[in-house]
Amino acid sequence: MAATKIIDAPRNGHEMAPLNTRARGDGTHGVTIVLTAPQRNSVQSVDIPGNEPERAAWSGKMQFFLSIIGYSVGLGNIWRFPYLCQQNGGGAFLIPFMVMLILEGIPLFLIELGMGQRMRLGALGVWNTIHPWLGGIGISSCIVTLFVALYYNVIITWVFFYLFNSFRYPLPWSSCPLNGTGFELEECAKSSETTYFWYRTTLDAAPSMDEPGGLKWWIVLCLMLSWTIVFFIVMKGIQSSGKVVYFTSLFPYIVLTIFFIRGITLRGAGAGLMHMYTPKVEKLLEPTVWLDAATQVFYSFGLAFGSLIAFGSYNTPKNNCVRDVLLVSVCNAVTAIYASVVIFAILGFKATVNVDRCVASNTDILVKNKLLGLNDTQGYEQAMSLLNGTELTRLQLSECSLAHELDNAAEGTGLAFIVFTQAIVELPGAPFWAVLFFTMLLSLGLGSQIGILEGMLCTLFDIDIIKRVKKQHVTGVVCLFCFIVGFIFCTGAGEYWLKMFDSFAGTIGLVVVALMEMIAVIFIYGHERFTEDIFQMTGYRPGRYWQWTWRYIGPVIMVCILVSSVVFMVIRNPTYGAWNADLGMIEQKSYPNWVMGIALSMILAGVLPMPIVFLMRSFQCLKVDLDIHQGSIRRNETTASTKEMIDNDDDNMSPDMPPQDSLAATRFTIGDFEN
Repeated sequence: MAATKIIDAPRNGHEMAPLNTRARGDGTHGVTIVLTAPQRNSVQSVDIPGNEPERAAWSGKMQFFLSIIGYSVGLGNIWRFPYLCQQNGGGAFLIPFMVMLILEGIPLFLIELGMGQRMRLGALGVWNTIHPWLGGIGISSCIVTLFVALYYNVIITWVFFYLFNSFRYPLPWSSCPLNGTGFELEECAKSSETTYFWYRTTLDAAPSMDEPGGLKWWIVLCLMLSWTIVFFIVMKGIQSSGKVVYFTSLFPYIVLTIFFIRGITLRGAGAGLMHMYTPKVEKLLEPTVWLDAATQVFYSFGLAFGSLIAFGSYNTPKNNCVRDVLLVSVCNAVTAIYASVVIFAILGFKATVNVDRCVASNTDILVKNKLLGLNDTQGYEQAMSLLNGTELTRLQLSECSLAHELDNAAEGTGLAFIVFTQAIVELPGAPFWAVLFFTMLLSLGLGSQIGILEGMLCTLFDIDIIKRVKKQHVTGVVCLFCFIVGFIFCTGAGEYWLKMFDSFAGTIGLVVVALMEMIAVIFIYGHERFTEDIFQMTGYRPGRYWQWTWRYIGPVIMVCILVSSVVFMVIRNPTYGAWNADLGMIEQKSYPNWVMGIALSMILAGVLPMPIVFLMRSFQCLKVDLDIHQGSIRRNETTASTKEMIDNDDDNMSPDMPPQDSLAATRFTIGDFEN
């Protein structure tokens, strides 16, 4: 029998097939058989991509659950949801919030968590596995996540600064500093103690983005501390961060409960809660209310960052991800409502104290002008009702309204660092409550930042060349890079830059990524296949609710959010609030053209990788490195004109393929058998 030659096939699969027996000139015929791996993306007969032995895994169910809670429940639950409730119909806002939670948040949550668990890969690996043309989704997600990580850690930096100052007695924001003549500084007197401490002491705010001023060394040191702590938490992935989540996830609930018990016993707490949760049903007719609800649900879950995919990839293949999604969703919604109760109970107390001070100040003015008797506390309302608008202005009397005070509740940094700090000053033992509050914010911020970085790093480790580098080194380089870029937030215009990043870097890009994720899984990977995946992993087969929200309702909501975001961005001239030291107040300014150019560049950087990768791979300008292989056995008659044609999708062997599968890429040239 003729000798059998075994020739290892090159990995690229595009080489010309050798000419067989006719080329050897012996007149015999041979058969060339090419074996490639079976199709990896079929539902029934495949090994799960990325299921390599060294894949990190959660040490227990509780660690996974707390990590998801710590990531999903963040600062937005504390300082954005209460504000949205107040502005969008009070208790009536819970209706659109719950509707959007059910129709948008939960279905997309399951897609990300389920695909991560099924593929056991990061965002880049998952979308490459579904189809090589979709690899840009993972890249876009990573870029947008980087932008968000840059400014999110700056918030943690400010929390550190306030936390360190909370150990002083009295609190440094409880009174205005004095000038050389013994009077309050004019800038502080025109604003308030907490506002002055935020804009002048903490930020040393610049008048505009065109005049940023130099670096503020105290902010630089706190930023360095923030990134150092984050590095040590995430440097070994979930092996290190998984231990920290027990604190970052549970401690905020302990503090919220302490504040709840204290808050409901304060004078005016009931008024604050009534103001917030009194339903204004007519608000539900406004489309912007529903848009705000959809946007809040989208960002409160941390969708499209790649973090949920990464967290799911560390689960066992048989983990019940449907149950996890439902539990986390309920916990997220309940936490947002619970935090709102705590916040507005204390803000009601603050508003009551301010009204009492306002009444006392007006009373002194009325007594001085002999419009009210010295001890006539009962005639205040009657005396005020007798004055017209001109007289009120002439006497410089203020409007003392509880509703007016509560309507001025801010969102974001204004709520945390100005409004709530003023409420804390009024509490007995103010430094204790300040330490508790800012430690809670620190825990919430770190929990979300851990998840954000984990999603980005997991995506990076899907790249072969980075897999060869130690995880600590890659994490260190990423944190150092973010720290250096973060210097832009350490100038006098730092808050203005953070507002710009928050408005542009993490909005349109994330919504586009989320929309493409849903399209990729439901219409390219296939909703039937994904349904079968969920069934194989959990034993539960998603029914009509999931099918309708995945295929129709979810994409429509995503498109509405995307279109409205773009329209509002174009119609409304984007502005930022700049601190005017002379007036002691915020004034709105338009972004400079060069800043808008940077904003547009960030949006494009987060969106363009998707069409670029699509075009480059569809025109074969970019090497395809996939975990998808189409199984085939081809028989070619060995004539001089025969060429071995290999499908374009068979370019590379999977790096995750076990050693025994390597035989599937071996070419056997078998000669004629001799008797």
